[in-house]
Amino acid sequence: MTIRIGTSGWSYNHWVGVLYERGLPAARRLERYAAEFDTVELNGSFYRWPPDAWFARWRDQVPPGFLMTVKAARGLTHARRLRDPEVWTERLHRGWGELGDRAGPLLVQLPPTMECDDDTRARLDRFLAVMPAAIPVAVEFRHPSWTDAPGAFDVLERHGAAYVVMSGSGLPCVLRATARFVYVRLHGPDPGALYGGSYSPDDLRWWADRIREWEGQGRDVVVYFNNDLGGNAVRNARDLRAALTG
Repeated sequence: MTIRIGTSGWSYNHWVGVLYERGLPAARRLERYAAEFDTVELNGSFYRWPPDAWFARWRDQVPPGFLMTVKAARGLTHARRLRDPEVWTERLHRGWGELGDRAGPLLVQLPPTMECDDDTRARLDRFLAVMPAAIPVAVEFRHPSWTDAPGAFDVLERHGAAYVVMSGSGLPCVLRATARFVYVRLHGPDPGALYGGSYSPDDLRWWADRIREWEGQGRDVVVYFNNDLGGNAVRNARDLRAALTG
């Protein structure tokens, strides 16, 4: 079983002096990132789906054994709200395929206004059914109804999709594993704002214990820190990795 710790995104100007040397060209940031971490979450793809050639270029910039997870485009999740998923599945598969053996799970973040009901649950079921079997999928529920309503976790388990375990302001932290891998997104401990704050040593030791429990169940685990401001994500990723190996 493998445990991978990384961050959500990598090209942040405020990481200069934390991860990136001053004067390092932006085009070399991924290479520098991959020298320290073995996984990253590509989240710029949420705002604008990249051309296939970009995926191939990223593949060539990271070493063998590196894993890049990809966030699905908001055109699928927020504009269409998973309706007619066939419009997107071919594009998703093509871009994901360009990553080759560096390709990790596809992250599907549902909008916070998308409640769980019979219709939306059926849409999720259909989307997972038409996704190519080769692509592992992780689903992040942002509306709290998904973790309370019956049947939502059953849909994920039936398709072998992972429930995204979250930490962050206003988000439910449900320690539920629905697939052979667990996908964790840590959005920051600040109770008043998403993506803010730095996790304490006690917080990170608590998460390290949860990760070991999932590993003991025979599951792979990927963890991404999304509290990027001030370089907190980089520091927290380093410290969580140390907590797991210490």
